[in-house]
Amino acid sequence: MKSKGRPKVDTSPVLVRVDAEMLQAIDDARRVEQDVPTRPEMIRRMIAEWLERRAG
Repeated sequence: MKSKGRPKVDTSPVLVRVDAEMLQAIDDARRVEQDVPTRPEMIRRMIAEWLERRAG
């Protein structure tokens, strides 16, 4: 797992509030990933996958 450090220069922070049910669904999805990503990483993966499907 990557260590925490300075964020990439070309990124922007986004604060998103989710209800308990959605948070549980995110955590459940994290646990089935082989590398068990952090919540922010899992959300990035979910968004990237959605954008890829939408563009396809």
